[in-house]
Amino acid sequence: MPTTSLNRREFLQVAGTAASAAVVSACAAVPPPPTEPAYKLPRRSLGKTGVRLSVVGFGGIVVMNETPESASQLVARAIERDINYFDVAPSYGNAEERLGPALEPYRKTVFLACKTQQRTRAGAETELKRSLERLRTDHFDLYQFHAVTSMSDVETICGPAGALEAFREAREKGLIRHIGFSAHSEPAALAMLDRFAFDTILYPVNWVCWYGGNFGPRVVAKAAEQGLGILALKSLARQRWPAGVARQWPKCWYQPVDTAEEAALGLRFTLAQPVTAAVCPSHAELLWMQCDAAEQLAALTPEEEARLRERSAQLSPIFTA
Repeated sequence: MPTTSLNRREFLQVAGTAASAAVVSACAAVPPPPTEPAYKLPRRSLGKTGVRLSVVGFGGIVVMNETPESASQLVARAIERDINYFDVAPSYGNAEERLGPALEPYRKTVFLACKTQQRTRAGAETELKRSLERLRTDHFDLYQFHAVTSMSDVETICGPAGALEAFREAREKGLIRHIGFSAHSEPAALAMLDRFAFDTILYPVNWVCWYGGNFGPRVVAKAAEQGLGILALKSLARQRWPAGVARQWPKCWYQPVDTAEEAALGLRFTLAQPVTAAVCPSHAELLWMQCDAAEQLAALTPEEEARLRERSAQLSPIFTA
């Protein structure tokens, strides 16, 4: 029977074909890396937490004074629009009582943030327990010091028997996952950033305040440098209510934007900064306006930025540095 031998060139061709087949087979056995689902709202990473949030957050005041049925409908619609970040506080009237039952069916799939204005350890412990009960949950994904405004607030929170002690112990017990704070004062915010390794800051990042009041740039820059997750307030604010102007939005203490065009510009300005998400204003109509803008999110052009800067000169910022 004749034998067949391969010359050197033929051998290398056969060997190369076999090796290529082996590589293809090995690659086929490795699943592709996971990809994020196609959400209606973009999602961004929250600092170093490993969490990804929708760029629009549901502010608890939206459900304040609503009926339980209405609150459930509003939360269901927010979930349908792919909002996964909800924020509430005891100071928002009956918002906790309304949000808790409405959010309960979705609790395992959302990021729930709550706040306290208590500054002492004892006060924070008591309020945390009550908020957990009202919101029908065994933990908060984020718990925050609410509206830190003065240096006295900072000293009490971070001092002996201060609320920070309660927060740290609650985190050790699994009652809260991450620790943050909100502030409406630049000096207080900067001081808080010096006192503790916070996970997040919730702060006004608004075009009128930024350009007209120089309020925001320093705090945002420092928080970003430290790697905090930056959450924004007041992205749709214009100015304080002018004297003699009727309040169309009674749950807003400031005058919000009043057109979809300005809402889109305001949100895009906020999200052009190193911000993860912007919490909506106090009314559902403004929330849906914000969602509409976020679904069409695009980078702010130099011309649009110039337009906002020019408009801000005609308005009175709700916060100034």
